[in-house]
Amino acid sequence: MSPKFQGGQNIAMKLPKAQFDQTVAFYRDVLGMTVTDESDADVAAGVAQCAAVQFGPVTLWLDRVDNYAGAELWLELVTADVEAATTHLAEHGIAPQDELEALPPGSDGHWITNPAGIPHLVRRPD
Repeated sequence: MSPKFQGGQNIAMKLPKAQFDQTVAFYRDVLGMTVTDESDADVAAGVAQCAAVQFGPVTLWLDRVDNYAGAELWLELVTADVEAATTHLAEHGIAPQDELEALPPGSDGHWITNPAGIPHLVRRPD
């Protein structure tokens, strides 16, 4: 039986330094969304600055990554059995790519990319 996947509650937009402040201002000042500076939180390695945007039922994370030349969108998938999901994905030619970004210690998940190269975190729900 194939594992069940569903969209998670987090989307990350990885932004170059030159676009970060204007993008935060767009969501906060132009769209009027709630934006919280999360730079002091335990952010991922390589993320210089971070803001959380309440984007309806999901959180849109704006991550400043200084060595990026363009913006990227990263998505989250949740599944009850990460090991079974990893096996299922491997059977379809999708291998873990955990080198994309270090996960916090004790995390049960893996990074993958879809055929278009968009990173997805596959993890158990909270």
